[in-house]
Amino acid sequence: MMDRSLFSNAFLHRRVLVTGHTGFKGAWLCEWLLRLGAQVSGIGLDPITDPSLFKQLSLADRIKHHVEDVRNQRAIVSLVADISPDFVFHLAAQPIVRLSYQLPVETFAVNVMGTIHVLEAIRDHARDCVAVFVTTDKCYENHEWLYAYREIDALGGHDPYSSSKAAAEIAVSAYRRSFFTSQNGSAVRVATARAGNVIGGGDWAVDRIVPDAMRSLSAGEPIRIRNKDSTRPWQHVLEPLGGYLWLAASLAGLDRDKDSALCDAFNFGPG
Repeated sequence: MMDRSLFSNAFLHRRVLVTGHTGFKGAWLCEWLLRLGAQVSGIGLDPITDPSLFKQLSLADRIKHHVEDVRNQRAIVSLVADISPDFVFHLAAQPIVRLSYQLPVETFAVNVMGTIHVLEAIRDHARDCVAVFVTTDKCYENHEWLYAYREIDALGGHDPYSSSKAAAEIAVSAYRRSFFTSQNGSAVRVATARAGNVIGGGDWAVDRIVPDAMRSLSAGEPIRIRNKDSTRPWQHVLEPLGGYLWLAASLAGLDRDKDSALCDAFNFGPG
């Protein structure tokens, strides 16, 4: 059993909402939160892979499982009001770069308007909560620099996926500065988390380097490398998730009048 004192018991007996909980990272986050003693609710679509980590962990029977699309603002506002979360982790997204070329409108609708719908729901019904919005390290304007991008570097994106995530970052920043400030009496603390490629057990998605390699090997086929000249950072899925949890726990304990620096954007990745 995991030591529940980790993160200073920040999540013990607390109501935690995870959007995109049926996905790879979302399912692992729900499992971790359950082991930390949280009361977990999830909002998301049915798993898009079969098998899926969500089903392997039997999470539908262990959390409050809601099947809903973040593009449905009325439903999202209603669910957040019912759940009344102490913490929100927003992971729901269209996450595949190649698919964003085929479905650009859906990608922007989910990644931008879906984020705004969650922000609106929090603004309307979650008067005192911590929210971590997960985007991507691809939200920066890509200059093909040799050094890692910093949080202060310009946002951008050459494809619908990357640019939609940059737009989501701008939307969160606008809400944070317009509505979630101590000056206007808000107790909502919001930050964004930018992470990149992850690997780990239970990943069955397409366009993922380890699952794709395993499927090719199982079929006796050559392993196809999509971008042979690209070098990308990788981390185990629990590494950024641990970062999200640390960020949320830190936000929950901050004194808004003395330390608002945590209400900002943070990169999570290997050195």
